[in-house]
Amino acid sequence: MDMSRPTKWRRVASIPEVNYFKPAGIPLRILEEVNLSVEEAEAIRLKDLESLEQESCAEKMSVSRQTFQRVLASARQKIADALLNGKAIRIEGGNFEMLRRRFRCGEGHEWDVPFETMISAPPELCPECKTPSIMPLLPAGMGSGRGDWKKRHRRGLGW
Repeated sequence: MDMSRPTKWRRVASIPEVNYFKPAGIPLRILEEVNLSVEEAEAIRLKDLESLEQESCAEKMSVSRQTFQRVLASARQKIADALLNGKAIRIEGGNFEMLRRRFRCGEGHEWDVPFETMISAPPELCPECKTPSIMPLLPAGMGSGRGDWKKRHRRGLGW
């Protein structure tokens, strides 16, 4: 029996629109890849692009400072490996939930549910018409549920 703690979902503000980077001049058939998770990309965005303090970054991702430091260190190591060793970077997968999740009911009403609510009590009814016929609208670039969009991006997209 596995006694490890379950992985805590990390909050991310958005899915990167561009999720694949390739070094010039290396054919795809011989190119090695580094997989950067969506939460690792978010850690890089918050710390290195937004220049936020680690405590603020951790708070925005809804994780401890120690967890944020581990995610950031892993992301930086993978990026360094790709840049210095001529590997592609693919951003996909991970343990994340969007800052806000948009829902639509069968009657066409749409609404946003904050991350904290999604974790503790996902919606069961439309707040407008009370129908139980509701579904989450996936952000652009995401194929399915919480962070598991890896399968959609495997092959055939012209990379």
